[in-house]
Amino acid sequence: MIRGALADRAGRLLAAHVPFVQATVVRAQRPTSVHPGDGALVLGDGAIEGFVGGTCAEASVRLHASRALETGEPLLLRLVPGPVGGEDAVDTADGAVVVHNPCLSGGSLDIFLEPQLPAPRMVVVGSSPIAEAVRALAGAAGYELGDGGGPCAGDAAFVVASHGTAEEEALSAALLEGIPYVALVASRLRGAAIRAALDVPDALRAQLHSPAGLDLGARTPTEIAISILAEVVAERHSQATYADRRAGDGVER
Repeated sequence: MIRGALADRAGRLLAAHVPFVQATVVRAQRPTSVHPGDGALVLGDGAIEGFVGGTCAEASVRLHASRALETGEPLLLRLVPGPVGGEDAVDTADGAVVVHNPCLSGGSLDIFLEPQLPAPRMVVVGSSPIAEAVRALAGAAGYELGDGGGPCAGDAAFVVASHGTAEEEALSAALLEGIPYVALVASRLRGAAIRAALDVPDALRAQLHSPAGLDLGARTPTEIAISILAEVVAERHSQATYADRRAGDGVER
């Protein structure tokens, strides 16, 4: 259980949208240097803040914390003394991942690894009905809304639905920042003109999603917002190109 300065540190990491794993000792069989309730934070670079065991345990904690960050799923890590026996085993009784560690001094440890993944951040620029509909649906889809300003490193999506107000500058900044999903709500014709005017390399220009959204036959602002959120989710969970499924009926959006 983390408390005090470590709990404050966890709060700051979450506020800064930095993913980490909270590691908590839930069982310690003597002789060990830790006790149930001891905790630590494991960052994406492998840094461990706090204490859940000495150097004998740290390598396994780092490895499995990294896996927890990749999958987003918590796991129970069981460290037992003894020679390394090949692949990690899964204890079918309680689902723990069992690792044999020849460095342990005789005791064993159960450490619960819980990934803390901040909500992905989405910025929506504009005050059009479509922009408002995207904002209304983003929270239900698990996104944290930005303040509508410029893009920030780590943003998951940047959607411009301002119908002509400073579009090129905002889109260029988002593409240069490396935002994974950058979209312009516009007809195919106007979207092509805006894409050509962007002050970015051709490779980045091609990454602009316009018309925005999967081609679901959407017409109303809410339906179009659903198609945009669907495309954001598809892009986040696949490396495939969804250009042939984007909304593109030529209607100004």
